[in-house]
Amino acid sequence: MLHVVIMAGGSGTRFWPQSRRALPKQFLCFGSERTLLQETVDRCRDFVPAERTWIVTGAVHADETARQVPEIPSTNVLIEPCGRNTAPCIGLAAMRLLATDPDAVMLVMPADHVIRPVSEFQRTVEQATAIIAQDPAALVLFGVVPTYPATGFGYIQRGEALTNSSGFRVAAFREKPDVATATQYLASQEFFWNCGLFVWRADTILEQLKRHTPEITTRLKRLQAVIGTEQWPATLATEFPQMPSVSIDYAVLEKANSVAVVPATFDWDDVGSWQALARLLPADADGNTISGRFCGVNSIGCIVRSSDKHLIATYGVSDLIIVQTPDATLVADKRDENSLRQLIAELERSGLSDFL
Repeated sequence: MLHVVIMAGGSGTRFWPQSRRALPKQFLCFGSERTLLQETVDRCRDFVPAERTWIVTGAVHADETARQVPEIPSTNVLIEPCGRNTAPCIGLAAMRLLATDPDAVMLVMPADHVIRPVSEFQRTVEQATAIIAQDPAALVLFGVVPTYPATGFGYIQRGEALTNSSGFRVAAFREKPDVATATQYLASQEFFWNCGLFVWRADTILEQLKRHTPEITTRLKRLQAVIGTEQWPATLATEFPQMPSVSIDYAVLEKANSVAVVPATFDWDDVGSWQALARLLPADADGNTISGRFCGVNSIGCIVRSSDKHLIATYGVSDLIIVQTPDATLVADKRDENSLRQLIAELERSGLSDFL
């Protein structure tokens, strides 16, 4: 049967000051009244029931996860003692799924993406699961057709078309390119953005982890032996942090043979920074993207977000990001969002980590 595995870790520092360590972006709303986590659960509701929906998150986020999606059984919320990237996360989930369903197929996705419409997402999932039905050893990725020469995404190069399928063999994976290379990828029409959504059998991905990253498998087997026992919490706390911190792409997908990609027919946004608001919300006549109360004079091309009933007022400014929260306010150059990392580091260095 098909199970949904939602990866809901991460700190979301690129959305500071609204996103904090205890409340990262998957728990926030972007262009919707539902949070990103809630939307992720919602989009699978029609074809996967709550009892086959699993969420992997950190201990500090477990309570908020339970509050936001109370329909998910508490036993289906898997707690990572620490963040170890996607390969240990997916391995942990696969192991737990097999304990309940030996034929489990996993639809793996992050909790912090925007995907619309749901009908097209479901159609793409059906295409991916059809490939698994034909070839249980297949590892299926979703590929988003590029719309511009993005340098912030990894790319998937398609190979030969699969028989009786809309999918393709994966010819190669490409790291985040420079602008010139990304432009070539776009022109060739042979590449997809790697959006980090996957479908495969749980036993298949565990076999691939055993083959390519045995140090993860060794510790997963120690955990497998104590599922449902009193030893589980202590064993998890001991074994999980010792797993290598490695992505599933690097650990398995770039080395495996039976890797396929299906073109995504849905609209996708990874909501990677405050710039995403400009893609998710309509702009006013002056090109400002507004979420909250705002009044501007001679203000052009700004992204403005306020909380509660707080008013943000501007005059004579352009291309700013302004984000207000009850205890911190960010004012930044929209063209230099990468400097937010420096700001976060400076807050830490200055003894202001209580605001992170």
